[in-house]
Amino acid sequence: MVGQPDPGAAFSAVIQLGTVLAVIIYFARDLFITMPRAMFKHRDTPEGKLPYLIALGTIPIVVAGLSLKNFITGDARSLYVVGTALVVVGALFFVVEHVGRHDRDMASLGWIDAFAIGCAQTLALIPGVSRSGSTIACALILGMRRTDAARFSFLLGIPAIAGAGIFEMRDAMATLGGASWQPIVIGTTVAAISGYASIAWLLRFLSRRSLRSFGVYRIILGIVLLALCIGGVLAPRSG
Repeated sequence: MVGQPDPGAAFSAVIQLGTVLAVIIYFARDLFITMPRAMFKHRDTPEGKLPYLIALGTIPIVVAGLSLKNFITGDARSLYVVGTALVVVGALFFVVEHVGRHDRDMASLGWIDAFAIGCAQTLALIPGVSRSGSTIACALILGMRRTDAARFSFLLGIPAIAGAGIFEMRDAMATLGGASWQPIVIGTTVAAISGYASIAWLLRFLSRRSLRSFGVYRIILGIVLLALCIGGVLAPRSG
């Protein structure tokens, strides 16, 4: 979009390791103190069950990612796909805000809930579909409060994003060429800093407001992107 070739899905996956680092730092107490202690001493509590719910919710995206790898790294990386996904998910935000009860917390999450949210996470394999957006939207449909939906979404993303980044590291290095470590380090660092700030801001935002403003933003951006592609200003695919 700025005259540079598409670095590919592998590069995008690798720099998201920075986002994983941001989530780990932000939720360090939960990850390294609360959940481990509960797993061994209080397995039947919500915090003790949470790691297993995260593991269950990760299975769908692992299966889908490995099965659809060629499509994800090929035909799916089109600005028409991105623009359409922006509009569809933006519209979905309005729907889930209308139908969601917003009265369940993370303690009420069950196995079916975790698997359903994990299935929603697979939609993030489509460029333009926000991973956090799709999982939060699914959690809201299941009746969760916004902040609890966001917290589970972030925690659920740790194994999926970390796994994708590590798995795609070699392809990303090959795609970028000899000095490829430099853009990867820069991109990962920026992702970590912006990711931490985004987590803190989003949790505060969702404690007071709905997803509708994000829906408006996504729909407008998607329409503009599609219009630019149809008008020939942007090439649907680059590189």
